[in-house]
Amino acid sequence: IHFVIDILFAVPLLVVPGPFLHGLGFTVVEPLATRLVAAALMGIGGISFLARNASADTFRHLLLLKLLWSATASLGILITLLADAYGSLWFVWAIWGIFTGFFGIWWYYYRKLTTIQD
Repeated sequence: IHFVIDILFAVPLLVVPGPFLHGLGFTVVEPLATRLVAAALMGIGGISFLARNASADTFRHLLLLKLLWSATASLGILITLLADAYGSLWFVWAIWGIFTGFFGIWWYYYRKLTTIQD
């Protein structure tokens, strides 16, 4: 599911960042930064799909990558929201909730996998 969600957002962010983000309420779009986010989403989502049958050790390391990505993304989004850079744009809060939710899910599975291996 992570792969599908990432690709659903990454493709329009890569191909048509302006129209896609304007449709979500953003008034200013920086295409380079937007396409870098798309590349990160494709990379992390893509490796999730490609490594779906990998060993538990590989999966644990992928979870660490996802934890670091989602934690720093959540922090960056929250700092931006608290600085009121986007006002009350609901979609930015939704993005923060999605990244925070994914962090919680990945933390659960990382702890579960680490406990099993210890």
